[in-house]
Amino acid sequence: MNRRQLGLGAAAAAIASASGVAARAQTRDPASIAFYDSFNDQLARLPATIQPDVRAFYELNGWRPVWSEARLDALRSAAIRAERHGLSSVDFFDFDALEAVPAAAEMRTTAAALGYARVLAEGRVRPETVEDLWEMQKNRVDLPIGLNDALAQSRLVDWFEGLAPTDIGYSNLSAGYVRYRRMIRDGRGWPTFQAGPTIEPETSDPRIPVLIQRLVAEGDLSAADGDRLASMGTFYGPELVEAVKGFQVRHGLGSDGRIGAGTQRSLSASAEDRARQIALNLERRRWLKRDLAPERIEVNTAAAIMVYWKDGKPVHSNRVVCGSPTNQTPSLEKQFASVVANPPWYVPASIARNEILPRGPGYLASQNMYISNGQVIQRAGPTAALGYVKFELRDSYAIFLHDTPSKAAFNLSMRQRSHGCVRVQGAVEFARLLLSPDPMLLAQFDEAQDTRETKRIQTGREITVRLLYWTAFVDGQGRVAFREDVYGRDDKLAEALGIAVSLPKPVDDGRNVANDVGP
Repeated sequence: MNRRQLGLGAAAAAIASASGVAARAQTRDPASIAFYDSFNDQLARLPATIQPDVRAFYELNGWRPVWSEARLDALRSAAIRAERHGLSSVDFFDFDALEAVPAAAEMRTTAAALGYARVLAEGRVRPETVEDLWEMQKNRVDLPIGLNDALAQSRLVDWFEGLAPTDIGYSNLSAGYVRYRRMIRDGRGWPTFQAGPTIEPETSDPRIPVLIQRLVAEGDLSAADGDRLASMGTFYGPELVEAVKGFQVRHGLGSDGRIGAGTQRSLSASAEDRARQIALNLERRRWLKRDLAPERIEVNTAAAIMVYWKDGKPVHSNRVVCGSPTNQTPSLEKQFASVVANPPWYVPASIARNEILPRGPGYLASQNMYISNGQVIQRAGPTAALGYVKFELRDSYAIFLHDTPSKAAFNLSMRQRSHGCVRVQGAVEFARLLLSPDPMLLAQFDEAQDTRETKRIQTGREITVRLLYWTAFVDGQGRVAFREDVYGRDDKLAEALGIAVSLPKPVDDGRNVANDVGP
């Protein structure tokens, strides 16, 4: 029976189906007949967003009920695993309520299963609603067909688990979430670290015992070392300083061992807040398509770090400078098109109007700039804003990666200070790495660098560039690393998900570093 016939109701369908569909329905058991007759009424009681998937699923199943006790047990097993994904099973499944209303249980169970599956496969919220510009490739799954096949093959749990990302980044972060949740349940969190004066190495401070508990809880200090150091009282000695340096690195802070304002803010975050921050980042990862290009460039704008992947493995990383909070680098996924050696800078109109032209002709001359047809252009050279190389992306809203003469900002903890483009530390060496598979292309680039000629060099292959925003991720040592929500996107996503978070606010450690006018 097709969907139009179903919409006519059971009595009308019996007349319309002279071929005998309704007659065959009479051979079904009473429960199947009752379900068939009440289908449209039950469907209308479900949220409108889930109705198409539910209808498509039962069309695949001949409009028959599917949830046997064995299948319900499998669904319960899948629901128990929701915590692995930073989700709560009670948000999707209320099995007691389903059993309490047997007439509605069948279809409501299917709706719950499909709703949970949709979240695992695509996320709970649409990314465009929580980010001003989000242009990535989304994950898309035919859930009715998937659920139908999973039930037919008795592999429901595996199907649900396969809907979420299975890459190592998601899997490790998922494990981190479970560990933090277990820590909270077992009472192994940490007491509140009170803000106060900077704690210097080789001094004493009454907050040291709380500091030790904090470091032990997250694994920055072993339990045995924590007990031993705690017995030494309130002294902030060398061993403890090294543990704090590890904590600082994990949080993207300057690793000097001094416990100043930025480190104290990170120490003040509760275990609950960190668990919720992990959950937000698991949600972001679910938005994205699952098949990743084996060669790609990924920029984490929250951490201001770039990682180059080759053959599915991370082989190179750099610090970067990305957009400031008022000029945020968007979330984009574009193809890397070409390398431009010694690029001139065609200054965007807004930067020219607000930051360059008001300074007068003398400033333009000092910056090797000129005006052509109303466009401010900076000539290529050692002080040019784009440095010695530009990495062009296709159709990228004038967002690109590039070199910079302003190297000091790479040493800062808070490196979100550009107009939106991404400045790459060691950019010339990185360009040579990308071109090295083709000696001829590499030779062209090296010659252009020697002569200081402006030259565009095609890469000869597709390399995907992904600009991402991860404020929680697993680092190379297998630890959950956190970054401050510089762009305020955690707050916005948490609000959309109905999650309350109270995360440390960014501390700008570069106020005395002059910020150039580059892109």
